[in-house]
Amino acid sequence: MQSNDARTLLQCAVPTALVGVVAVVVSSVLAGGKGGIGSAVGTLLAGGVMATGLIILNRTARHLPHLFQAMGLALYLAQCLLVAVFVVIFKDTTLFNTKAFAFSLLAATLAWIAAQTRTYMKAKILYVDPESVEAQKSAPTGSPS
Repeated sequence: MQSNDARTLLQCAVPTALVGVVAVVVSSVLAGGKGGIGSAVGTLLAGGVMATGLIILNRTARHLPHLFQAMGLALYLAQCLLVAVFVVIFKDTTLFNTKAFAFSLLAATLAWIAAQTRTYMKAKILYVDPESVEAQKSAPTGSPS
């Protein structure tokens, strides 16, 4: 993982974790211990799915840049399906409070997306390779006779 990828991951994970801690505390107060557990599970699921997606997308961008956009769309679909499968499997569980789970999952996901958007907006990512521009300037012009 490149340093800027790790920085992006950290800048997304920290706000998501903070939102998760707040969600656990609020859910514990409002719904008891099962609410806190549900909130923790929702936050961990959101953070895990989003972090995995970011890592996969960064590797795809580095190794197969021509598949970046298609991979992003496929990854988004896979993330939605994974969360949906988890929700369906644990729909009637008594292990945790499902409402606390759902609200913390939503809050953590929105926190991750907001943090990722902010990180990319503030990143100074070059969209032109400076070496190739310099090489073109230093290349001789005219006919090679």
